[in-house]
Amino acid sequence: MSIKSHELPKCFTEWGYKFHHLGMPTNKEQPNEKYIPKFGLYTSGFADNPFGIEMMRYEKDSSIDKKIQEQPHIAFVVDDLDHELKVRGFNVLTPPNSPSDGARVAMIEYNGVVIELIEFR
Repeated sequence: MSIKSHELPKCFTEWGYKFHHLGMPTNKEQPNEKYIPKFGLYTSGFADNPFGIEMMRYEKDSSIDKKIQEQPHIAFVVDDLDHELKVRGFNVLTPPNSPSDGARVAMIEYNGVVIELIEFR
């Protein structure tokens, strides 16, 4: 069943997802970067951006999947990360992990697009 251009996508209307941020890869150092050593990743901008845009800068030897490093991703908050991964059959690029206190995330690929799913506790 197709949706009309003025309707919200199924992930909002049926699955209950909520938009969180758009992750934008960059090679340029950004103001107020936060370093996440276990991933070789610098993040910045989310706290000050009214549209939820976060800049992502990766070290050359980052363990993060190259698809994630090279293309923007959209992130959604979900109620139960494990449930979503199990019932939706997504192609998982990065299995569930905790990049910060109180958050669990997984990176998936859907039709060639990188998507982050976040569960907050």
